[in-house]
Amino acid sequence: QVQLVESGGGLVQAGGSLRLSCAASGSIWNFNAMTWHRQAPGKERELVARIYYDGSTYYRDSVKGRFTILKDDAKNTLYLQMNRVKPEDTARYFCIAPGLTPWGQGTQVTVSS
Repeated sequence: QVQLVESGGGLVQAGGSLRLSCAASGSIWNFNAMTWHRQAPGKERELVARIYYDGSTYYRDSVKGRFTILKDDAKNTLYLQMNRVKPEDTARYFCIAPGLTPWGQGTQVTVSS
């Protein structure tokens, strides 16, 4: 089973940028979809972005125009480029290939105002 490890989180000021990485232990080129989720303290985990096998993408409304999901099959890595971040983006971010990989430990993103 392919394992995923998230990294790249940290403390960033509002308006700044951050790039999250999700490194896979095996090939991801044939995954039907991969997603980024996030969970803030006291809140349920929510879908942030999804990228499909054909390269098409989905974003939740609150991040459209600010976040970009990218997949590098050659490096077996999924990315989330986060621009113009806001304090409400503060959360632990997780990547997953639904139905194919388990949840990882995630990476913490904290946005200061």
